Amino acid sequence: MRTLPHSSKSLAPRLPWFIHTPKHFSSSPASALPPPDDPNAADELPVPLPIGTADTDGSAHPPQGPVDAFSISSSKRVIDFLLRKQRQPKQALEFFERSQVQAAGGGGFPDVDPFCIMLHILVRAGQLLNTRELMERSIRRGLIPRSSVVVDRLVETAKRCDSNPSTFDHVLGCYARTGRIDEALEAFQRMVENGIVPGVEPRNHLLTAMLRSGSFGKAREFFEEMRAKGMDFDCSTLDIMMHVCIKGGDPKAAEVYFSELVDGGRLKPDALVYSTLIQSFCKLPDAKRACELLREMKGVGMVPSAFVYNLVIGACVKQGNLAEASKLRDEMLGNGLSMNLVVTTSLLKGYCVEGDLDSALDLLSTVLEQGIEPNNVTYCVLIEGCYRNGNAEKAYELFCQMKERGMVPNVFTVNSVIKCLLKANKFKEAFDLFDEAVGSGVPNVFTYNILMHWLVRVGRMKEVCRLWAKMEEMGVEPNVFSYNTLLFGHCVRGDLESAANLCTQMSQRGIKPNVVTYTTLIEGYMNKNDSDQAYDVLKTMQNMGIACNDYTYNTIINGLCKAGRMTEAKDMLHNFIEQGFIPNSMTYNSMVDGFVKKGMMNGAVSAYHEMLSYGISPSVITYTSFIVGYCKSDCTDLALKFLNEIRRKGLQLDIPMYSALISGLCKEGKMEAAMDLFNDIYEVGLKPNCTIFNNLISGYKFLSSMEAAFELHKRMVTEGIPCDKAIYTNLIDGSLKVGKTAFALELYSEMIEQCHIPDEITFTTLIYGLCNNGDIEGAYEVLDEMDRIGVRPSVNIYNKLINGYFRKGNMEEAFRLHDEMLDRGLVPDDSTYDILVNQKLQRNISTELT
Repeated sequence: MRTLPHSSKSLAPRLPWFIHTPKHFSSSPASALPPPDDPNAADELPVPLPIGTADTDGSAHPPQGPVDAFSISSSKRVIDFLLRKQRQPKQALEFFERSQVQAAGGGGFPDVDPFCIMLHILVRAGQLLNTRELMERSIRRGLIPRSSVVVDRLVETAKRCDSNPSTFDHVLGCYARTGRIDEALEAFQRMVENGIVPGVEPRNHLLTAMLRSGSFGKAREFFEEMRAKGMDFDCSTLDIMMHVCIKGGDPKAAEVYFSELVDGGRLKPDALVYSTLIQSFCKLPDAKRACELLREMKGVGMVPSAFVYNLVIGACVKQGNLAEASKLRDEMLGNGLSMNLVVTTSLLKGYCVEGDLDSALDLLSTVLEQGIEPNNVTYCVLIEGCYRNGNAEKAYELFCQMKERGMVPNVFTVNSVIKCLLKANKFKEAFDLFDEAVGSGVPNVFTYNILMHWLVRVGRMKEVCRLWAKMEEMGVEPNVFSYNTLLFGHCVRGDLESAANLCTQMSQRGIKPNVVTYTTLIEGYMNKNDSDQAYDVLKTMQNMGIACNDYTYNTIINGLCKAGRMTEAKDMLHNFIEQGFIPNSMTYNSMVDGFVKKGMMNGAVSAYHEMLSYGISPSVITYTSFIVGYCKSDCTDLALKFLNEIRRKGLQLDIPMYSALISGLCKEGKMEAAMDLFNDIYEVGLKPNCTIFNNLISGYKFLSSMEAAFELHKRMVTEGIPCDKAIYTNLIDGSLKVGKTAFALELYSEMIEQCHIPDEITFTTLIYGLCNNGDIEGAYEVLDEMDRIGVRPSVNIYNKLINGYFRKGNMEEAFRLHDEMLDRGLVPDDSTYDILVNQKLQRNISTELT
């Protein structure tokens, strides 16, 4: 343990306005006192007229000029009377108070002796309440001189009356209780100089006054001075000093005081001391040490209070130790104690953050059974927990429950419920709740922002605009986030004119566009391949003194890469680096992907090496781009090398990477290697998607291994992976190629039942397959199906049907289809004329032979 440094400062008192030679306190002999029942002593003395003045700070000063002898003699007669009546404190006090009222007109007595004698009388008689009232009243009214003078005169007057040493304790305590800290310190110093050591209690009063006034440094200095003088302490002293450390922002020092006074054997801590020390560690927070002290406290037979349990539970929750918090909660409840609402809410939040919504809801039930009434914050925490855990139904149930309990949901609760409902795509319920809240005037700009953000994300811009109008109608001022959300929506739609106008409107309404505003606009222009406008926005932003962030730079680089302008992207990147931009993995992933899509694999490799030179580690996204590129170039061997590199570095493989590799291997007919990777997907804990199944089915179809393709289809059904349109089309095509026409038509019917609307590719596949299998009538029925669904046939479809009818010898139907094609506005191509010419030649040859 470290040792607290002793203070080098002293608590030097102010110099009094006259100097006494202080003597050690001693009681006067009884013979020096006038007889209390002297028949010659008068029962009443005329109240003397006051002389002297008192400053506004309560410090009395001697009168200026010659002293009035009558007034001095009056003060002397008051003292004489008090000395005669010291065994009759009630009469003495009544006389003194009348004298003090008379003296108040002149500002106070020329000396403080009558006051000091009165204090001695009251303390000796045990009239402590009267002592306190007299002392505190005199201090507040400025009827006595500075504290050092009072102490000196108490010492002197103690020689003339039958006094009690505890008078000095009461004086020090009164100064402390009235908040006169400097005067109390002065009094303490003068007492020590006179050989008087105040008791522990008044010194604790003084430390408490310093604590309450925030004089933490002064309290610690005073404590160190007392310790240096060898004064004793009690548990209250230690408790006060630990609170000084906690409130003074140095909770660690509390344990130092505890160790020095307790471990050194000077004090035996009580429950209050342990509670305060535990509080200091909870403040840090150091839940582990707080729990250790709690166990130590229980080990010595002390029973922790509900306050202590709540403190430790709260600290455990803050540090994420929910297991210990729950254990303490159960122990606390088992002891018949109750949790307070603050800690209950904290524990609820802890459970929700950990994703343990069930424990949070169980705790709510326990709290309700104990009669603790949750508040808005409690319900808001639980509803936010439901949002995190995707439980919209429970969130709405809690929302209704709080209303049933008579609570008025605030805007934070309403916003949380709306977010929860939107996350579960319960947009109708969310907007119904919003409309209800609007009627109560609850929604704020954040409510509107939540709804607009969701609407923009799902592409419902008309409703966004209506909501914006409603927000303005209700007098809710949009903030920069509101504008950025609407601006983003316009950019996604490609309406850059509206987006630019909105940016101008922001400035006109006094809302300064930020880096998000300009970056969103830049991204919109880059997506439209309008880099000139994007650069203009960038220049405007910089002229406004708004610094680009990483996302701004990456947006421009990514836009150029998507447009295939790789030379410009490379130059722009180096230009940004000169401006202070530090590229990251997102930057180089865009560069690598851009080069790959352009088929410039050497450029991709160069960007990869530059990425490594900056100390940026490639991610799975980087390697996936290379794999896609090499697979497109029919270089799956190189792609597999990147797969090995990913595994060697311990990176987490993902579905896009597997999909790219499997697609490349299937195109090269390497089905065994493709199936090995397919099985590896399950081993690493992932689940293949439709694209991967489709690639494998295409690969087997290419090899005419339709049995293997059909097995994959069955596997999809077994694993609950729905087939999409592309898979059905592939399976139909493969079935027709191997002559399984009936099965192909069954797959087509299944596709319709699964609500997949066939497109031109599906119909072309069917018509080509049926024609190739000689089922020209079935192919023609498919053409009718296209008309029914509303899919426009292509020239190729008509060519296939015309050629089929020619082969069947049905010349009339072939030419009718040719006319129908012209009626539909389809222009015959070279293939059409080749078919017609060939058929005409064949007919002529046939005629000549005949």
